[in-house]
Amino acid sequence: MSRATENTDFDCAACGRHVPALTNGSYRNHCPHCLSSVHVDVRPGDRASHCHGIMRAVAVDYHPKKGFQLVHECQGCGHRQKNKVAEHCRVPDDRDLILALQARNTPWG
Repeated sequence: MSRATENTDFDCAACGRHVPALTNGSYRNHCPHCLSSVHVDVRPGDRASHCHGIMRAVAVDYHPKKGFQLVHECQGCGHRQKNKVAEHCRVPDDRDLILALQARNTPWG
């Protein structure tokens, strides 16, 4: 499946809001409003998972080359994976939710 095929609008399975495709050359795999995703991959992009559980953002991580990433955990099977935070686009990820998530995962949070 090509990136162009994967880069489509969708309705969030967790909150129901409409999510537009990204226009910055990447593709969106989580909701910018609630930061949730759906467990569809075993390895990023393979669409081989049969779980299809809701993946909630549970932490924020930073990678020097990829930038900030959301750590998603599947509510169905516990699988964890990282996804880049969508910034500098038409509908960026909710910064307040990201900051709140990051604050919960600090010693003083």
